[in-house]
Amino acid sequence: MTTPAPPAPVDAVLRRAVDVLTRAGIGDPTVDAELLVAHVLGSTRGSVQAAAFRGDTVPADAVAHIDDLVARRATREPLQHLTGVAPFRHLELRVGPGVFVPRPETEIVAQLAIDALRAAASESPIAVDLGTGSGAIALAMATEVPHARVHAAENSVDAFVWTKENFATVGADNARLAFIDLEQAFPDLDGTVSVIASNPPYVPDAAIPRDPEVRFYDPPAALYGGPDGLDVVRVLSRVGLRLAHPGGTIVIEHGEWQGEEIREILTRDGWRAAATHPDLTMRDRATTALHP
Repeated sequence: MTTPAPPAPVDAVLRRAVDVLTRAGIGDPTVDAELLVAHVLGSTRGSVQAAAFRGDTVPADAVAHIDDLVARRATREPLQHLTGVAPFRHLELRVGPGVFVPRPETEIVAQLAIDALRAAASESPIAVDLGTGSGAIALAMATEVPHARVHAAENSVDAFVWTKENFATVGADNARLAFIDLEQAFPDLDGTVSVIASNPPYVPDAAIPRDPEVRFYDPPAALYGGPDGLDVVRVLSRVGLRLAHPGGTIVIEHGEWQGEEIREILTRDGWRAAATHPDLTMRDRATTALHP
């Protein structure tokens, strides 16, 4: 008769996980280890830290599950794919293979869009998120500006599965999701939109991302934007001019070296007051402009 495996102390499980993740080159192994343990235990990172301090134990079957997830993370499978969720502002979004994992730096893009939407001279301003992916920017706008009407477009079948789930889970009744190509998006809204927001693919085709989590797991259609990375930005500029009303705002995320080129694209197309904004790391992250 096999003797059941004994439980293991939380602090020992964490130390083993941190050691594995450190040797794998994970940037912040302690955070990842604590989040993986919290995921398996149905708890929070803070609760795991407290459990380790108290000397609590983890059941043997949970230890085996944690070890399996840690081994997968050590191969550079994204943490968010393992836990199934990605935090974004006050939201917790479902993510996995086929959808771009929202990044903390995109939160400043959402903030710029939210600020513009709150400032709109309308009792019920309209916003559009083009290429919404997980729905992060659209759902942030819808929940943080509840008097607005938010429309989100996505054209990837794989991503749309996750988008639909997030829209259903968040349950914002002022948000509308459509499966539609960027250039054909929302003709019924032409000339009425106060804010157009987008986190488009902007990595140049030849600039292969360094991080394996991005290179091997993020969908290529959400990463690569043509030879200079700006093919979709050029489309966004034209579509935005169709959708926006006079004085409406466009907000576009981009790489830290692309601000000047994007300002030139927008200005050449007829947008005015193009300006580039840094993220919290002081890297240029988004460019805004106003409809003439």
